[in-house]
Amino acid sequence: QVQLVESGGGLVQAGDSLRLSCAVSGRTFSMSVLGWFRQAPGKELEFVAAIRWISGTTYYADSVKGRFAISRDNAKNTLYLQMNSLKPEDTAVYYCAASPFGVAKTYDYDSWGQGTQVTVSS
Repeated sequence: QVQLVESGGGLVQAGDSLRLSCAVSGRTFSMSVLGWFRQAPGKELEFVAAIRWISGTTYYADSVKGRFAISRDNAKNTLYLQMNSLKPEDTAVYYCAASPFGVAKTYDYDSWGQGTQVTVSS
């Protein structure tokens, strides 16, 4: 089992930036991909971005491409999500998750953090 703890959420204005962090611990050798998902009120969980832990290959949802950047620090076992040019529609609870193989589907991931709230005011 992999343990994940998110931090860095908050209330910002449209156009601002925010960086989320996710501390990773436990059976990290079992994970291949780390990802960020988000869930807005009344909506389904949505893929945001993912990164392959070893190679660093990144994947993004079209809605955040060019504005968000996912990265990892292998030495610190930490995942990041840099969010720029934030929009009110980015408001959601953001979750980090670990997957042994797949990238963009929620069912690919078998370990999840508790989530951190991001609220973007207009």
